Amino acid sequence: MAIALKSGAASPFLLLGDHAGREIPQSLADLGLPKAELDRHIAWDIGIAGYGALLSEVLNAPFIRQRYSRLVIDCNRDPARGDAIPEISDGAAIPGNRSLSSADRAARVAEVAAPYHAAIAAELDRRAARGLPTTLIALHSFTPRMAGFDRPWRFGVLHADNSPYSKAVLARLRAEFGEAVVGDNEPYRMDEVDFTIPHHAGGRGLDYLELEVRQDLVADPAGQAEMAEIVARLLPAALADV
Repeated sequence: MAIALKSGAASPFLLLGDHAGREIPQSLADLGLPKAELDRHIAWDIGIAGYGALLSEVLNAPFIRQRYSRLVIDCNRDPARGDAIPEISDGAAIPGNRSLSSADRAARVAEVAAPYHAAIAAELDRRAARGLPTTLIALHSFTPRMAGFDRPWRFGVLHADNSPYSKAVLARLRAEFGEAVVGDNEPYRMDEVDFTIPHHAGGRGLDYLELEVRQDLVADPAGQAEMAEIVARLLPAALADV
């Protein structure tokens, strides 16, 4: 099941953590991976659980986060996609994801992905019934180094061309920290691979933000607190800009 903090809180923001956890169902035997691999970014978005909980508290905003590892099933992918359950991630082979049957895949959808997205939909339904405005905020973190490249960004704002709020946050981050360290659709682009924001925001006509933070900045409680303070200040200010 997904973990939900401050469900029903009246903030205009609903915080989401697609990759905030790294649990693996006992029946999957750690997917055949050693603990060192499960500590890496391939298993989860490092720092997001703690940083998201702090942000939830400061903003009085609901925070729904996935407790299971993205290696079990990536909840920011359409479950029908083959890469929703990766066989290789950043060079690491995932033995427990090889040669899965249709029934194996369906079980992971039913146990992990479906309850998470159902929790998001239910929270959105409750908010709509109360007439509460909602901006979806998907919280992610990215590894500082990937494929031999040191990523220069501190933040990344991922969006399609349909999000005035994302552009407002991007402008405020760049005004404060500089263009060089705030990526516009960096280190990833929002495209047809993304699932959570298009699925939940797009179908309801909601504005959104998919905010990436470099993992070394939120790897410990002090960094998480500092980042939560920054983001909690900028999110409402950007909402007033729209």
